[in-house]
Amino acid sequence: MDMRVAAYAVIEDEAGRVLLAHWNESGRSGWTMPGGGLEAGEDPEDAARREVREETGYKVRVDELLGIHSQVIPEAHRISPDADGPLHTLRIVYRASITGGALRNETGGSTDRAAWFTLEESRSLHRVRLVDIALRMSGALD
Repeated sequence: MDMRVAAYAVIEDEAGRVLLAHWNESGRSGWTMPGGGLEAGEDPEDAARREVREETGYKVRVDELLGIHSQVIPEAHRISPDADGPLHTLRIVYRASITGGALRNETGGSTDRAAWFTLEESRSLHRVRLVDIALRMSGALD
């Protein structure tokens, strides 16, 4: 069984909007929380800061750990064409605050744009399950 550990950030602005990144990889796409996989030996908080910067252009401070989501994805549902067996994913979710930078889209990565959405607007988006999981962890969704 393969394992993937990733770190994500829930970032809200003063107006209550949430920052999302549009994931677009291997023929699948959807809005997701900014974040992604840890590099070998990387601290999860450092990974969350790095991934948010890469995907959105913002520098962030990690404020608190919201939770860890664990899921096993059966081989038949994996997106990698050369997948061999199930994938165990651990998603570490933090609350973070912007400390600098400016909104921009990622080029050459697994996301192709980033944007702010109200919670109401986010409900109508094609999004991955992680958005609702992370927003529930943050208390933004019931």
